[in-house]
Amino acid sequence: MPPVLRFGAAAAVLGAAIVAALAAWPVGVEPEPIELVGDIERGAYLARASGCIACHTNFEDGGAPLAGGAPLPTDFGTFYPPNITTDPDFGIGAWTVEDFARAVRQGIGPDDAPYYPTFTYPFYADFSDQDIADLWAAFQTVPPVAENAPSHDVVFPFDQRWGLKLWRAAYLDDPETEPVDGQSEMWNRGRELVRGATHCGACHTERNLAGGRVLDAVFAGNDALPGGNDAPSIRSPDLIAGGWTVSNLAYALRTGITPSGDAFGGSMGEVVMYGTSFLTPADLEAMATYLLDSDVAEIEMAGVNTTEGEAD
Repeated sequence: MPPVLRFGAAAAVLGAAIVAALAAWPVGVEPEPIELVGDIERGAYLARASGCIACHTNFEDGGAPLAGGAPLPTDFGTFYPPNITTDPDFGIGAWTVEDFARAVRQGIGPDDAPYYPTFTYPFYADFSDQDIADLWAAFQTVPPVAENAPSHDVVFPFDQRWGLKLWRAAYLDDPETEPVDGQSEMWNRGRELVRGATHCGACHTERNLAGGRVLDAVFAGNDALPGGNDAPSIRSPDLIAGGWTVSNLAYALRTGITPSGDAFGGSMGEVVMYGTSFLTPADLEAMATYLLDSDVAEIEMAGVNTTEGEAD
């Protein structure tokens, strides 16, 4: 065999071995058993805050709640959120609460396959066992819908899920929702919501070519959202310069009405309509307090040089 052919054959064998190794490479960890009793109302509240209804319901086509199917066009292809009703065949009706915990906190399905980061699981990693139990209890009340969501329409090589393991290694990090010493209870509650459940940084942060968030641009805005939308900067100096206050920002998150009398449109309009409008006044005030605090940028940027980006 000529040397060039031998080299090509060896490269092919090596490449196949690498792909096989990646495919077999386990990711995530098995969750501990969750035997807590869930609170349905608290779970429904957390599901609203986390955007579950907005993402997994195809409102435009009259889809059933949480039956999935709303297209999400991106540079990598079009993604379709799955059916997460209680249907055992097309939804999550055959899952256990531990399957659910692993999916929500780690982005790993019951079949051990990693989910695409269009699912905002990186922001839910700090959900407690009680949070998971509450969400699970709420999801058990969702009527089953025997309808499969469309398959993702993603081109090669992004259709190879083993590649997501490399993405996770590069960009999956803690959402940093933990309380900060010296800050008020309200400020820390706002931090927990903004950086966790409501995942504001998912849209309001620029992304690199691999879809990872650029952490030195957290909350600085993103003009390349799926579907041609954009998200402005929500860093505190920019919000303050734009005339935002704790009062009118909390009001806008509840009603969708801005200080100028205009209304949020596009994806932010959906966030308010199906998510933040259901939050309590105290939680909306906490989110606004956190976002408008002039020290937020300095505190949050302290870890930029020690962590990688993440995407949703």
